[in-house]
Amino acid sequence: MRTLIFVKSFICQTCQSERSIPESTFARTSKRNALVIWFIISIFALIAQEARACIINVTGVNFGSYDVFSNVAQHSAGNINMNCAIDVAYTMALSKGSGTYEQRVMSNGVHTLDYNLYAAANRAIVWGDGTIGAATVSGSGTGIGVNHVVYGHIPALQNVYPGSYSDNIILVLTF
Repeated sequence: MRTLIFVKSFICQTCQSERSIPESTFARTSKRNALVIWFIISIFALIAQEARACIINVTGVNFGSYDVFSNVAQHSAGNINMNCAIDVAYTMALSKGSGTYEQRVMSNGVHTLDYNLYAAANRAIVWGDGTIGAATVSGSGTGIGVNHVVYGHIPALQNVYPGSYSDNIILVLTF
């Protein structure tokens, strides 16, 4: 995609240099200008097709009921299904939500419940934006859906107020 943007930028530079040609030669360059405009329109069409190169299906992490008296951490999982065209490389980042990458926070009004999201089943790699302590997940399109599991973890023995807790996480897809 960067290559296409670079090509578009190059074409625009060409357009500017052709506008500086004296008026007497404008008639000879009008066909070339029409070709440049057609080429720019084609580049925009290619960029638009590239933007549709991936289809995303997301299933959120649902922890169900949390037992404040349990000595065992609660685990759950969600799923991000990426269906990208063959050889389209992508990287997925997750936002911090209401907390930090060290400890995300779900809330119910003023009440909070600590949790986090991980890129690996052993819950050792926090899924984030690639900054210190948080990794991104990358892949390459195969033409069929590829599942990426989002592993959730709620630490045990949190003294929380009863109710429904939630957080909003933004998936940032770069391809």
